[in-house]
Amino acid sequence: MAIKNRYEFVMLFDVENGNPNGDPDAGNAPRIDAETGYGYVTDVCLKRKIRNYVELCKEGEVGYQILVKPDRALNTKFTEAYEAEGLKTGNSGKNSDDVKKALKYMCRNYYDVRVFGAVMTTGKDWCGTVRGPVQINFARSLSPINIQDVTITRQAKTTIDRQEASGETEIGRKSVIPYALYRAEGYVSAALANKVSDLSEEDIELLWTAIINMFEHDHSAARGKMCMRKLYVFKHDSVLGNCPSHILFDKVRTDIRQKDLPPRAFSDYEVKLDEQMPEGVEVLVKL
Repeated sequence: MAIKNRYEFVMLFDVENGNPNGDPDAGNAPRIDAETGYGYVTDVCLKRKIRNYVELCKEGEVGYQILVKPDRALNTKFTEAYEAEGLKTGNSGKNSDDVKKALKYMCRNYYDVRVFGAVMTTGKDWCGTVRGPVQINFARSLSPINIQDVTITRQAKTTIDRQEASGETEIGRKSVIPYALYRAEGYVSAALANKVSDLSEEDIELLWTAIINMFEHDHSAARGKMCMRKLYVFKHDSVLGNCPSHILFDKVRTDIRQKDLPPRAFSDYEVKLDEQMPEGVEVLVKL
C-alpha cells in the first residue's frame, strides 16, 4: 500500500557514564567536534541499533531480514535473490529486467533495504540501488561534552608470560562521558518510498517502535546508561509535504535550566515543543 504522508522526526537521547559512539581514529574515545567541544554520534551507529532491534523482535518473520550485518558476504545474499526468483546468475547486471526483479525481491525480504536503502551492485549478481526513504542525521550533543579517561584494573591475564611479568593486576583505561543529551533529526520521504522500496505504514510504525527501544537491548559496560528520552514525529497530510523540514525541527527547543552548572541529568534540561503547526502538519509525541 502506498504511503500517503511525509514525515520528519526529532529524537532526544542521553548517555550517563558511558561512550555512546567510539571513534576508532581517537583510541575509541567518544566522538567530539574539536572546534566546539560538542559530541556527536554517527548516523550509521543509530541505524545499526535500529537494525538490531528489528532483527530481535521480528526474528524469523518473512519480510524482516536484515541485509547489513556481519553474518555472510553481501554478494551471496544477492545471488540468493536471483536463485529465489529463478533468474540466470553471473551476468553482472547486464540484464536490466533481472536486476529489477532481484531488487524487488530484496525490498520485499529485507527491512533495512526498504527503510535505509542499499547499493547492491557488487559481485556478479546485481540487485540494483535503492535510495533509502528514511534518512537520519548525525546526532549532536546539546552542550559541550567532558570526556574522562577512567583508569581500571585487570586481574585475569590471557597468557602465562603476562601473568609473570605484570604481577596480580594490569592497568587499563576507558573513556566515558559523565552525562550528555544528544539530538538527532530524521526524514521519511513518501515519494521515494512509493517509487522504489514499497515501504509500508506498518514498516514506519515499526521504525518508531525501534527508535524508542533501540537502547533497551543494547546495554554494555562501555556504553553506560543510554536512554531514548523523546521522540517527536511531524506528519504531513501529503506525499510531498506541506512545509520545509527545518521549520518543523525548530519547533523543538531545549534549554539548560541552570546555566552556571554542567548538566548531569535529563531533568537539568527543559524541552519545549511549539504545538502551533503549519497548515497540513500534525505533531505526534511518541515518547
